[in-house]
Amino acid sequence: KPDVKPYLDWLRKDVPLLLDSVPDIKPLLSIEGEIWARFYSSFKVILPEDFTINKRVKRPPDNPMNALISFGNTLLYTKTITQIYHTHLDQTISFLHEPAERRFSLSLDLSEVFKPIIVYKTIFDCVNNRKLTVEKHFDKSFNYALLNDDGRKIFISEFENRMNQTFVHPRLKRRASYHQAIRLDAYKLTKFMMEGKDFIAFDMEKQA
Repeated sequence: KPDVKPYLDWLRKDVPLLLDSVPDIKPLLSIEGEIWARFYSSFKVILPEDFTINKRVKRPPDNPMNALISFGNTLLYTKTITQIYHTHLDQTISFLHEPAERRFSLSLDLSEVFKPIIVYKTIFDCVNNRKLTVEKHFDKSFNYALLNDDGRKIFISEFENRMNQTFVHPRLKRRASYHQAIRLDAYKLTKFMMEGKDFIAFDMEKQA
C-alpha cells in the first residue's frame, strides 16, 4: 500500500537515529509510543473500515479492533508467563514496565517483540480474510467492543495455530515454535544477568 510507505520510511530511517541518542528508558518508551501511534493510524489503509481505530483504548476497549488487541495481548502475556515458569526468573521483576508486586510485569517486557508477529499477524489474518466480522463475532450490547463466544473461539484457534507455527530460528539454526522462541528469550535474559552475555531479543526479520 503506497500510503503506508511514509510510515515505513520513518521507521527504517529516522527511528534508528532517534534510538542512538536515547539516554535512558523514559525517552525510549516515548519513541515506542510514537511508533505504536503511527502503526495504529495505518490501519485505515490496510484494514476494512469496521476495524480501523483512532487510538489505542485498553480499559475497557471501545471498538472491535481495540477488543481484538486487548484479547490477543492477554493471550500472549499468558503464554509468556508459562514460558517464564520454566526458568529461574522472577515474574514480578521487569526492566521496561514498572515492576508491581501483584503483576507479572516481566511477561509484559518479554512479550513486546512478539506482539507484531503473533498478535497482530493473527488479527490481520482474521480480519482481512473475514474469519471475524463485526456483525457476527462481536457483542452488539457492548457496542461491538467485546468478542462473543464464537468470536473468541475463532480467535483463540487462530492464535494457537500461530503460536505452533515453526520457523528456522536464527540462533538455534533449527525449526522452532513461538513457544520455544519466547522461552529462549527468557533464557537469554538469565544469561545476561548471570554471565553478562548480551541480551539480544528475538528479531522476526532474521527468520528464514
